[in-house]
Amino acid sequence: MVNLNLPDNSKIMPGKTHGVNGQNKIVFNIYRWNREDNKNPRVDKYFVDKKKLGPMTLDALMFIKNDLDPTLTFRRSCREGICGSCSMNVNGTNTLACLKPIEGKEINIYPLPHMRVLKDLVPDLSEFYEQYKSIEPWLKNSTKAKKEQRQSPADRKKLDGLYECVLCACCSTSCPSYWWNGDKFLGPAILLQAYRFIVDSRDNNKKERLQKLEDKFKLYRCHTIMNCTKTCPKNLNPAKAISEIKKLQVSS
Repeated sequence: MVNLNLPDNSKIMPGKTHGVNGQNKIVFNIYRWNREDNKNPRVDKYFVDKKKLGPMTLDALMFIKNDLDPTLTFRRSCREGICGSCSMNVNGTNTLACLKPIEGKEINIYPLPHMRVLKDLVPDLSEFYEQYKSIEPWLKNSTKAKKEQRQSPADRKKLDGLYECVLCACCSTSCPSYWWNGDKFLGPAILLQAYRFIVDSRDNNKKERLQKLEDKFKLYRCHTIMNCTKTCPKNLNPAKAISEIKKLQVSS
């Protein structure tokens, strides 16, 4: 696997050119790397007639894979911004390709930054998912007499802006603290999910959840840089969720 942060003695090699360059064409500069080639990463150029594309970046990637270069590899599924599969860096911003409109004459597409790459635009999210697992993302309630836990409209409203997270990792991979301490700092996405269960009225494990987060790395490596909130493709506010956890740590 290769990390997108290339060491000083490495470089991105010139890539291949696909399609025909001409007027009314859009050029897509796409990061390519295949571990089986035993070569440095490269950037391939694809010239595409915009009239043949749908409105979103994912439409362009699917057209390129189907019509120009079947070796191009990326993740995708729902095409509706729900599954979080097609997260990548488009023109310098982490986003979901299915929600990112095609804008301009030249589009730069890279995998999520500071993550190991499995191939081309596919990041290795195994550690990210292990961090998610560590917060025990399910309701924990010792009440066994009732089959369902009723929730007032006011308590349900507390989950707005939290449950919509699709775990695309766009926010975490935009966070400098997560870049350098990703093995210890849980990152914006996971902490937002942790807060989602902390404030859920149906969960009675709040004290234990807060205790598990009381760590100088897990939680307090957040320095409120706000990159996470700026880049979230679902317009959520992970920084606010992290701030609320810190407040609960002080008051509990």
